Amino acid sequence: MAYASDIQLIGKEFFRLHFVENNGMAFGITFGGEMGKLFLTLFRIVAVCALGYFIKLLIDKQSSYSLIISFGLILAGALGNIIDSTFYGLLFSDSYHGGLAEFMPTEGGYGKLFHGKVVDMLHLVILRGVYPSWVPYLGNTPFLFFKPVFNIADVAISAGVINIILFQRAFFKGESMEQEQDQQEQDQQEQDQQEQEQTEQGPIQEQRDLGGLNQEHGDHSEEGDMLGDGANNKNK
Repeated sequence: MAYASDIQLIGKEFFRLHFVENNGMAFGITFGGEMGKLFLTLFRIVAVCALGYFIKLLIDKQSSYSLIISFGLILAGALGNIIDSTFYGLLFSDSYHGGLAEFMPTEGGYGKLFHGKVVDMLHLVILRGVYPSWVPYLGNTPFLFFKPVFNIADVAISAGVINIILFQRAFFKGESMEQEQDQQEQDQQEQDQQEQEQTEQGPIQEQRDLGGLNQEHGDHSEEGDMLGDGANNKNK
């Protein structure tokens, strides 16, 4: 597709392919020029590494599949934008209105490593109109919702974030329930161990008590014998 060209998909303008590029974040948001672009790309790489490690921890803890999928969508979307911003400047010539970018041009790409542009191509127009005259600063000016052009990576990131926001209480409740269940199992194991120790100590204590009674009975028998012997000697 040529830069800024359209392909209608649904309706006259409701949903269409619209090829543009941006230097910044999701939905065409820019960030601080060339240095900002470099910082944003490096930050994405670090964030993706940290997010990948966090997802591994969630898998090891056997967390909710919905939570893992949500973070997986965010990771996949971030990786998609990283590929664009890291390599596309080396692989393609600069795009321009009415023409096609060239893949692997002989004179080199339009940018350096980590300075590529993110490709956006999805445009969803839900509402178009004109602001009422009484709206300050915007009266009688046209408005468009949804104006930003986005890509599939943005959709994945947004879906993951929205799912976490809507169901984060359920996620955290699930985590706390798992922790509470683990604590209950640990307490039950300790209680079972204490009962087992008490059960094992019961016969030992009974044997000790029995031994004490036998010893006491023996002492009384010896005392009786001695008294009996004394009485016999006295009679003699």
